[in-house]
Amino acid sequence: MPEREIELSDLAKTLVVRGDKGRLVVALAGAPGAGKSTLAEKLVDLIAEDAPGLAAILPMDGYHFDNMLLDKLGRRARKGAPDTFDVAGFRHMLQRLRSDEEDAVAVPVFDRDIEIARAGARLIPRQARIIVAEGNYLLLGDAPWSDLSPLFDVTIRINVSEETLRERLEARWRGYGMSPADIRGKLEENDLPNGRLVLARSRPADFVVKS
Repeated sequence: MPEREIELSDLAKTLVVRGDKGRLVVALAGAPGAGKSTLAEKLVDLIAEDAPGLAAILPMDGYHFDNMLLDKLGRRARKGAPDTFDVAGFRHMLQRLRSDEEDAVAVPVFDRDIEIARAGARLIPRQARIIVAEGNYLLLGDAPWSDLSPLFDVTIRINVSEETLRERLEARWRGYGMSPADIRGKLEENDLPNGRLVLARSRPADFVVKS
């Protein structure tokens, strides 16, 4: 089926209806700088207007490999690339949430200020019937990311131009005090190649939203 462009408010209403039929796992994917975290929060807030507590966010970034491990693997400079995440751990968490057998599930959350994932930093209660998983590679067609596909009931892609991605990423890293030279290196050697990979190798989504 072709991707369907949809407004965020309409998407929220669609998910509320489907969330009445059991726990729903939603994939919200996009390139680095696409605004996934912000859009996921807005989506959950819109859902909460009709049904408080019905939705919760599961961030893929909580499954970053630790910097010490990336140093051992020689991949620290490419942190954020597809092979620098615990994909199997993320898959098991999705399966755990889908099984819907626990009163609450603790999930890790990435702390960008210190570039480390904090274990058990967020609780997803059983009353959250809509799980919004957000991350760069949720729709990537390459293994092992492609193994996640059967675990998503609804898929969403964020549509953003590379020019906008560049502007947002430059602003992000300036906010963390990086020098212009370091920002250029990070964008050209890591962030933008990752973003191009997302755009080139991700599967079509059910819905497309503009950020």
